[in-house]
Amino acid sequence: MGKIIFYEDRNFGGRYYECSSDCADFSSYLSRCNSCRVESGCWMVYDRANYMGNQYFLRRGEYSDYSHWGMFDGIRSCRMVPMYRGNYRMRIYERENFGGQMHEIMDDCDSIMDRYHMNECHSCHVMDGHWLFYEHPHYRGRMWYMRPGEYRNFRDMGYMNMRFMSMRRIMDIC
Repeated sequence: MGKIIFYEDRNFGGRYYECSSDCADFSSYLSRCNSCRVESGCWMVYDRANYMGNQYFLRRGEYSDYSHWGMFDGIRSCRMVPMYRGNYRMRIYERENFGGQMHEIMDDCDSIMDRYHMNECHSCHVMDGHWLFYEHPHYRGRMWYMRPGEYRNFRDMGYMNMRFMSMRRIMDIC
């Protein structure tokens, strides 16, 4: 079971809201959210309601100010990342709707260009495990959380003009 505490102000000030499961919109609990403490579990936090917008992976610790991440509007929703201890496996595709080159991945990939000679990844099928996708090689830039499932078109998910260039398994014991 995870627990995260959100605070209206930076440096854990103002009103707060304790959360132990997914929350699609904080607006009924807090007028804004600018800092948090992760007491247990791993979490994805989003700068828009309904798990949209920029997202960040948080593990146990204190996060006193989001503005250095570029989240000037603060956090609006969160999703708990479930613990997973099995095998990791997914297929990435060069084009939408599982078209073009296909490669099966079972471990972290710091550059799809270097490893697979793929310029872009536009769809994937996550069969096992939970993954983070990054817009740049070497796990840099904006990130996206991918749970098990089929992702036929990243544009339909709100990732316009995004290129995913590296991916990492979420293996932390949170």
